[in-house]
Amino acid sequence: MWMLHRVHFVRSTTLANMESEALIWGDKLILKGLSFHGFHGALPEERKLGQKFVVDVDAWMDLKAAGKSDHLSDTISYTDIYDIAKEILEGSPQNLLESVAQKIAVTTLTNHKQISAVRVKVEKPHVAVQGPLDYLGVEILRRRSDLSE
Repeated sequence: MWMLHRVHFVRSTTLANMESEALIWGDKLILKGLSFHGFHGALPEERKLGQKFVVDVDAWMDLKAAGKSDHLSDTISYTDIYDIAKEILEGSPQNLLESVAQKIAVTTLTNHKQISAVRVKVEKPHVAVQGPLDYLGVEILRRRSDLSE
């Protein structure tokens, strides 16, 4: 009996991994290096002075129709996703980068039904940390199915 459950678990896990790999290797829109000034952070200084944030967004969707037709109506304009990131980064302050990334991901998925998943990376290049670094940040991957959780 245990062996049967184990085989089912392995098959389910393998199927989930295959679906994840298909998602990662599928078509996507890419926005990289979007730069904004925002007031996010847990420290009072961050909320008063603000700081630079850099955002990358990958949005997975089927781009075949747009590739064939060459019509913007068959895809999503990059500016639509840019505007979502801009509104959130320059909008209401959040304590955590995790919250900023989550808001970008959820808004993108909610506003654009064609998108099956979105990856959001939020970087803080100027942080009060002793020692050299390029940035600190977060990166999340949200699938459409995550919206129902």
